[in-house]
Amino acid sequence: MIPAEQDILIRDMARQFAQERLKPFAADWDREHRFPVEALKEMADLGFLGMLVPEEWGGAQTGHLAYAMALEEIAAGDGACSTIMSVHNSVGCMPILKFGSEEQKQRFLQPLASGAMLGAFALTEPQAGSDASDLRTRARRDGDHYVLNGAKQFITSGSHAGLVIVFAVTDPAAGKKGISAFIVPTDTPGYSVVRVEDKLGQHASDTCQIQLDEVRIPASLRLGEEDEGYRIALSNLEGGRIGIAVARQMVHHAAALREAGQPCLTEASMAKLFASEMAEQVCSAAIQTLGGYGYLKDFPVERIYRDVRVCQIYEGTSDVQRMVIARSL
Repeated sequence: MIPAEQDILIRDMARQFAQERLKPFAADWDREHRFPVEALKEMADLGFLGMLVPEEWGGAQTGHLAYAMALEEIAAGDGACSTIMSVHNSVGCMPILKFGSEEQKQRFLQPLASGAMLGAFALTEPQAGSDASDLRTRARRDGDHYVLNGAKQFITSGSHAGLVIVFAVTDPAAGKKGISAFIVPTDTPGYSVVRVEDKLGQHASDTCQIQLDEVRIPASLRLGEEDEGYRIALSNLEGGRIGIAVARQMVHHAAALREAGQPCLTEASMAKLFASEMAEQVCSAAIQTLGGYGYLKDFPVERIYRDVRVCQIYEGTSDVQRMVIARSL
């Protein structure tokens, strides 16, 4: 896949920004567990928080290849910022763009694309990670509203997001076919952050457990049709896997397929599996090369090593990627 001139310009802009505005501060953010608010505002001004959203909804509409290239550069500056950017674009904006009503797009997509609001994605639960069909969060219909109850775990940006895409069971007897998706503004009564996790790496990105206690939202905030949630979740995780993988040629190939509207689930899984595991191997080798200095917090390699380890876990573990690939053979 040969990038177009516009793709290269976007990549170069992201590279300059990451090297000048992220990399010099990444160690401080990591040490202080500080959410990079000002950096994200600058990223929003450059269009990095609405890269896949059409211009009519306030986005930059750069396409998937430019997005993957820009995300790679942001990750080189700070892994936590790239995670926030990836989650916001791929599984924050895209579900609303693909499945949202005109009213939902008008209300939520424009502020998301402009960076005025961060988006989060709440599928994982304390007991349901890779097996998304084992959700216990419930959504019961009550007239013109739904009432949500349950807990969600490992939610990126859960304490800073303005909205969360929440997946809940609407038909317990139907298994994964009984899951629905909802747009939940985080200022809705009953939404609370129970805990911000203390992680191995990516300290500048908050990862939260959230609680939903009698969260009452209008039925107009259901995303897509009732019981369509599982399909919505899978369709958007495919895009996220492209975003967090960094094996350049594999990612660009998967991004090009997605841009052309072609199926790319297997290619995205291959890219994520290879890139996330290779990233850890490369960082480990770098520490070994530097010897004792590589193990010190005085140098960035130990932070990068901690940051990349989670890539084998979130948005589909390495084991899940192998299952997806095996099924395509």
